[in-house]
Amino acid sequence: MKKLIRIILMILIAVGLFFGVQQLLMPKYKSEILEGSMIAEYYQEDVKDHDVMFISDCEVYENFSPITLWEDYGITSYIRGSAQQLIWQSYYLLEDTLKYEKPKIFVFDVLGMQYGEPQSESYNRMSLDGMRWSSVKINAIKASMLPDEQMITYLFPLLRYHSRWNELTMEDLKYIFVRDTRTFNGYLMQAGVKPVTNVPSGRVLSDYQFDDICYEYLDKMIALCKENDIIPVLVKAPSLYPYWYEEWDKQMTDYANENQLLYINFLDVAEETGIDYTTDTYDMGLHLNVYGAEKLSAYFGKILQDTYGLTDHREDSNYQDIWQEKVDAYYAEKARLIALEEAKQ
Repeated sequence: MKKLIRIILMILIAVGLFFGVQQLLMPKYKSEILEGSMIAEYYQEDVKDHDVMFISDCEVYENFSPITLWEDYGITSYIRGSAQQLIWQSYYLLEDTLKYEKPKIFVFDVLGMQYGEPQSESYNRMSLDGMRWSSVKINAIKASMLPDEQMITYLFPLLRYHSRWNELTMEDLKYIFVRDTRTFNGYLMQAGVKPVTNVPSGRVLSDYQFDDICYEYLDKMIALCKENDIIPVLVKAPSLYPYWYEEWDKQMTDYANENQLLYINFLDVAEETGIDYTTDTYDMGLHLNVYGAEKLSAYFGKILQDTYGLTDHREDSNYQDIWQEKVDAYYAEKARLIALEEAKQ
């Protein structure tokens, strides 16, 4: 019996060391490449009861502000975004989200339709490593892996990151087991200003038709929403590039009409939103800064409220304290980032 106990203890210690070292060596995404930490942040939400769920790439997590939707309309929302999120990853993240809550509205940005095959392991990792383990995550990994990737490196990330020993910093020790949040309900705030100096034109493509697999997963997202009484909404953020072709826009317009969906191309109404590309972008039109995101969110919030009659929760005591804490943190960070930008001048 004593020998058996010693063996069991040795196994437990070995397993503990393995997972401890794995946690140490995995990237923390806290001071750089913040996009890599965002998928995992969702699970830290104390109350998962959101009216609107955005799931897509940087077109949502850098262009829409849930805090503005709350302040202006009392709409509760969250953004499950990640860099270059592929459409099948969006689908599986929607599946994953439905294990925790059922939002009234699901918003998907259609720029993700441009990719019909996996693009990059590093982007895959930023979308998948942060997901909690489940059959949904396994399916997402299978759909996303490049030919030279292996499932076992997702099951045991230590096998992928074992060579990071010489890159470790104090940040890796600080966040080995506890991770704080870097976004505001999934919104990644930027306060810099880099105006658009020219509007890029798109290169000529040999084929403008979206890949069949993209339509397959878009159909699956819409079907999943209908099964759960969720209203799907398609949008195209007002980013000037990557270029959004008229041929792409027509496909999405036709798809929305055929499926009786709301589709909003915010590029067509940028002037109505109040967005000024000389002040409201931090990277020359690729993404909006916080000033532009607040304008776009105020405009979109009115559409959501007027079209779907979403409840205004601002006077509801069940929400007030939680969201006031979020609002306070949001404006503290906004002030900090503005001060940093002013110091650069």
